[in-house]
Amino acid sequence: MKNNIILIGFMGVGKGTTARAFSKKYGAFILDTDDLIESKENAEVKKVFAKKGEAYFRQQEQATADWIESSVQGTFISCGGGFYKVDNLKKLGTVVLLDASFEWIHTRLKTAKNSKSKLAKRPLFAQEAEAKKLYKERESMYKKLADVVVDVEHLSMDEQLAFIAKKCKW
Repeated sequence: MKNNIILIGFMGVGKGTTARAFSKKYGAFILDTDDLIESKENAEVKKVFAKKGEAYFRQQEQATADWIESSVQGTFISCGGGFYKVDNLKKLGTVVLLDASFEWIHTRLKTAKNSKSKLAKRPLFAQEAEAKKLYKERESMYKKLADVVVDVEHLSMDEQLAFIAKKCKW
């Protein structure tokens, strides 16, 4: 197995924030799968979805996973909320789930300093019932795929980082 840490979890749970904090504390290189796809497509994720559809976007996620598998080592990788569906996820590294309740995630997004941009980046949250339904659909799969589960709702960022580093032998 590769020595990457693969961060999964529902949109808005804090995967990017955690990756940046981990990098700062441990000097890790970080990648974000959505950022990689946006760079490749020269468009934001929501625009790729709107113009080319979800099936195309999922193909781009798989292509990104394939590239990570063949080319990336020793990296902390935050993944889009649906990235867990790639067929080689477990080959990419240690899969770490950032776990929190839907209500906690929604509150985090609504009360963030930059909440407007956080919510705009995640238009699904405008339809709370749909977002909650998607959360329920994904919750058990996230847990099934995870090698490590981090309870972000009840741990400080420093506690989360230490827990991840210890469990992943970083």
